[in-house]
Amino acid sequence: MQFVDRTGSREKAGRQIRLVDMARRLPQLVRRSVALAWIIDRWAALGLLVCQAVSGAMQALGLLAVSGTIAALLSSGDIYGRLLAAWPSLVMLAGATAARALLGITVAWLSSRLGPQMSREAEQRLLRAVTEVELAAYDAPGFNHRKEAADRGAEIAQDLVSEGQDLIASLASLVAGAGVLTALHPALLPLLALAGFPQAVAQVSAARVRYLARLRSNGDYRLLSILRWHVGDRYAADQIRAGTMADFLVGRYRHITDRINRADRRAADTGARMSLVGALCGGVASAAVWAAVVWLLATGRMSVGHAGTAVFALQTVGMALRGLVVGGARIMRTGLYMDDWSEFLREAGGYRMIRGSLVPEPPQEIAVKDLVFRYEEAKNDALRGVSFTLRRGEVVALVGYNGSGKTTLAKLLSGLYLPTTGSVTWDGVPTGDLDPYAMWSQVALVPQDYARWPLTARENITLGQPTEGGDADIHAACAASGADEVVTELRSGLDTVLARDWLGGQELSGGQWQRIALTRAFHRPAGLLLLDEPTSALDPLGEHRIFAGLRKLAATRAVVLITHRLTNVAVADRVLVLDKGRIVQQGTFSELVTQPGLFRELWTYQHTRETHQPATAPSPDATSTETQGS
Repeated sequence: MQFVDRTGSREKAGRQIRLVDMARRLPQLVRRSVALAWIIDRWAALGLLVCQAVSGAMQALGLLAVSGTIAALLSSGDIYGRLLAAWPSLVMLAGATAARALLGITVAWLSSRLGPQMSREAEQRLLRAVTEVELAAYDAPGFNHRKEAADRGAEIAQDLVSEGQDLIASLASLVAGAGVLTALHPALLPLLALAGFPQAVAQVSAARVRYLARLRSNGDYRLLSILRWHVGDRYAADQIRAGTMADFLVGRYRHITDRINRADRRAADTGARMSLVGALCGGVASAAVWAAVVWLLATGRMSVGHAGTAVFALQTVGMALRGLVVGGARIMRTGLYMDDWSEFLREAGGYRMIRGSLVPEPPQEIAVKDLVFRYEEAKNDALRGVSFTLRRGEVVALVGYNGSGKTTLAKLLSGLYLPTTGSVTWDGVPTGDLDPYAMWSQVALVPQDYARWPLTARENITLGQPTEGGDADIHAACAASGADEVVTELRSGLDTVLARDWLGGQELSGGQWQRIALTRAFHRPAGLLLLDEPTSALDPLGEHRIFAGLRKLAATRAVVLITHRLTNVAVADRVLVLDKGRIVQQGTFSELVTQPGLFRELWTYQHTRETHQPATAPSPDATSTETQGS
């Protein structure tokens, strides 16, 4: 099991990491880092830039002080006179060193404040982006994988601060040292740049190898994360033990880990070889630089004092060049991850909901006309040629085999999906022309896979949106769903956190959670109620209670019911039978159960034991059990 980047875009981007790309992209990456930092805390960002600029100036001043000190000490005269002449330079050198140390502490303080905030800001932008996309985006191939890559970019956004500061510090040191070297002799700086070139190429090449190795292992890292969750989470602990799956799952984990380790070792070996070659070539070139200094000194083209200064300046510029190369390679690699983040934000922007601004009232009539819907890159339409009308006060049931399009149709009715062609209108207005959040405030949804929020029972029911009636409305909804029995058993009532892992928390059973999910829908003052297998985890008494009260709920709402238990659709005003995305039958329960067609066929499967096994048929309860899903 491996993720494959079918477009090859990220692989191509990784392969194009070259020295010329680094030189071109570094200003852009530093600018992006500074811009993001400026948005979060402009004073901290400004402080960092000022500190680095002043630190570079102090370094240049220190080098000049070194030159003055050496010149004074090597001049003629008695020792006391030379020391007295060197005293101002020594004071300047000590002051510059102390100032740089203080500035370093300030930079570390500001970076430690700013870095985590940058990651949190990047994460918040990512969260905002994914909540503003069309729901259909999650069905697009690779969307979720690219979202996870963007998560990685948001996580390491804080590294841009430290890496950017290291880069700016190296640049400041380079400018300071280069200025001194140029003043001493113009030929030294080009020679030193030539000496640093081999190491620059080697470091950038090693960074490319490491990034590509991580890129190619992204699918494996994702699979490891999924396996860790499934193996370690409580929800599957009983099935792992009863199914004796531990050895299989841990073995699969070990196999994937070995694959990642092999890729990491290959990348480390290749990177080390590249660095070694670069260091050897750089060493030879550095020897040539030092030979040039000796030659300048021997031929009298440079004084002894200037030669001593050149030694310190060469060390400064050499360290700065290495810092630029290593830091540039690191920030390039971080920049590629940040590219994943920014590119996903742009992609999410392409999926961003661009809808109308009309604010709907509770719908009196929802009309579906010639509806066609196809998932992205699917071969066939999920729905085709669907037309019907749903009115307030009416209960419409959707039935059919798994995969017939029932859940998809419910999402189109609620505006979670928009039609590929055809229309879904609320009181004559297409759902795409309505303000989506205002529209969804009129939707109460009980999906098959309902969320189990680690929040209090009150927040799980109100979804953070209490009504004017407060707890009285919550208790009324609980009474309608049967969740009142659940709430009374909670140790802190509505204030109980519904998660055992939290202090004072309490876990619920599957049936109790389904009652809470129903309570959410009953509590929500919405005009459209969508129930997708709403009683699959309830006992017969709880199920009876829900359907007995459904007519009362339908008095002020339009209700859509999806269920495989056909006895439950007797409460519906109309039943729509779907098959392969089309409505093949519709009518009342009593009409459909007596007519030849798919509905009577489904009914027979559930209630006639002799249909498949005339000799040893299972019990009626067993035959009525069916895999959930649409």
